[in-house]
Amino acid sequence: MDRGVSIIQATIADAAHGWRLDRALADAAPTLSRERLKALISAGEVSRGGDLARDPARKASAGDVFAIRVPLPVPAHNEAQAIPLVVAYEDEHLIVIDKPAGLVVHPAAGNLDGTLVNALLHHCGGSLSGIGGVARPGIVHRIDKDTSGLMVAAKTDRAHEGLAKQFAAHSIDRRYLAITSGAPKPPSGSVDAPLARSPANRKKVAMVAGGKRAVTHYRTLQRLDEAALVECRLETGRTHQVRVHLASLGHPLVGDPVYGRTRSAHRALLAELSFARQALHAARLGFIHPVFGADMAFNSNLPQDMQELFRRLTVGDTTASGLSPTRDEREV
Repeated sequence: MDRGVSIIQATIADAAHGWRLDRALADAAPTLSRERLKALISAGEVSRGGDLARDPARKASAGDVFAIRVPLPVPAHNEAQAIPLVVAYEDEHLIVIDKPAGLVVHPAAGNLDGTLVNALLHHCGGSLSGIGGVARPGIVHRIDKDTSGLMVAAKTDRAHEGLAKQFAAHSIDRRYLAITSGAPKPPSGSVDAPLARSPANRKKVAMVAGGKRAVTHYRTLQRLDEAALVECRLETGRTHQVRVHLASLGHPLVGDPVYGRTRSAHRALLAELSFARQALHAARLGFIHPVFGADMAFNSNLPQDMQELFRRLTVGDTTASGLSPTRDEREV
C-alpha cells in the first residue's frame, strides 16, 4: 500500500459483463459508492494491467481485474464527545450499539456534532475504520435520527469491508418493530417496491419506477387499539424503507411526521406521552463476524417510550405472538 493510499483489487463478475465500468466496479467493490468510483476513475485512480481507465461509461468485461487507488481519509476533525452509549457488544474489530431515538448517526449540515460518530470517537479512542471518510468513520449502515435500535460500526478496515459485503449481499438479519396506524391486511406479507428520492419532494423517499429494489417482509404480532405491533424483516436496506412501505399499505407508523397522518384517536395520546417520533425500533441485528466468522445475533428491548405507547394502545390480551416487544436477548 502506497503512503496515503489504499489499493483495492476488484474483479468484474460475470453478471456485470457489459455494464458501465463505474457500476460494475461498485458491484465488485461494495465499500465504494458508484459516485465515488466515478470520481476516482475520472481522476486516473483506476487501472487495469497498468493502463489507466478514465471513462466511467466504458463497458466492463467479465474477469477483468482493476486496481483502485483510494486516497486514505484525511484526519477527521470530528470532535470526540462523551455522549453515553449503550453497548451490546464490542471487540477489537467492531462495536454494536443500541442507539436511542434522537441521536443523529453522522455529522451533516445542521448536525455537525453531538452525533453517534462523535460518541464513537470518544468511546473507541479514535479506533474507527477510515473507509467511511472524514464525516462518518466506522459507519457501515445507519438508521434514522428518530428511529431507535441496533447498529454495528467498524473499528478496522477489514471489519468494514467484510460487513459492507454482507450488507450489499442482503445477508444481514435486520428486523424492526413498528407500531402502525391501523392493522395491515393481510396481517402478513411482503412489499416489493423500488424506492428513490421523491420527484415532488427531495426530502422524501417514494416508490418510484426505476428506483432501487426494496423488499420488506412484515407480520402482525398483535392488534392494538386502532393500531398494530408489526415486525418488519428487511431483505434490503433503503432509506426510510419501512416507513414508506408500511405507508403504502395504508398503515403508516404512528407518530411519523413525514409519511403518515396521525389519527384523531391517537393525537391526544401522543401529546400526553410527549411521543414526537415515528414508532420504529431496530430490534434485531444478525451477521457473520467479518474477521472471526462467528454467527452474531443481538436483540433489543423496545425503548421505554414505545413500551408505554404499546401499553396504552393495547386492548385485551397483552401477549404478542412471536417476538415480544420487551424481549431482551443477546447471543454471541
